[in-house]
Amino acid sequence: MQPNWDDLRVFLALAREGSLTGAARRMRAGVATVSRRIERFEAALGVPLFLRHQSGYSLTDQGMALLPRAEAAEEALAGLRREAGEQDQIRGHVRIASIESLITPLLVSALAPLMGAHPGLDVEILFSTQAVNLHRRDADLALRMLRPDHGHLRVRQLVVMGFGLYGPPDGSRPARHVSWPEQVSLGTVLAWSRAFAVPGTPRFIVNALDSQVEAVRQGLGVAVLPHFLARPAGLALVAARLPDGNVMERPVFMVTHADLAGSSRVSAVAEAIADSILARRAEFGPA
Repeated sequence: MQPNWDDLRVFLALAREGSLTGAARRMRAGVATVSRRIERFEAALGVPLFLRHQSGYSLTDQGMALLPRAEAAEEALAGLRREAGEQDQIRGHVRIASIESLITPLLVSALAPLMGAHPGLDVEILFSTQAVNLHRRDADLALRMLRPDHGHLRVRQLVVMGFGLYGPPDGSRPARHVSWPEQVSLGTVLAWSRAFAVPGTPRFIVNALDSQVEAVRQGLGVAVLPHFLARPAGLALVAARLPDGNVMERPVFMVTHADLAGSSRVSAVAEAIADSILARRAEFGPA
């Protein structure tokens, strides 16, 4: 007969309490159950563990010799349970490369509950107009507007981000255009902006999206902006389509390296971000 771990726990309870009643109370079991399991444990080990007295139970020499080993086994199991519990905790460092427009209005609020629940989780958010290289592990997770066409990557389209030409809240349409610096990575948005301008149109150039929104709000000019940022700022929609009738929209992809698919920390961060964006999908389209 093999010893049973539950019987070892009863042995420790009786050794510590010194009575069947005390051990039963500690184990939240009946007195008869405790007595039966002690007898079963002694039979499995082949040695008597307790001396029975009218006043209670005391350990035999064999029981005293086994007590430290039983306590060590108890501590080992407790450690195993602690370790298993810690595995439920998301911990470690996750680096995110994001589109600038998503960081403040979406990513911070999406990650706040997750990071509050898992204090061992560190998140780093990077913004650059240049695409990061996930193969070099510049980031663990990226939010992009261009679908990668090569590499061992997992790609998921989350939403389509719509844009419009917006002006100040008062409905005026200043001649100046608020726009981006000349960069290849911003070619699409720059092309949309130029489509509404004529040669010699004055410009206010700034490479920060929140500054563009504020510049339009202050009446400095008009700008091609994402709907989900321009509307909450109270900006007035001047045009929802390009002069040729085409819509202004870009898909948003979540990209991770396939080797990180099994990483609990990366998966948890990716899920929190995706859930937040998908829950607000309607905000990304035209009104």
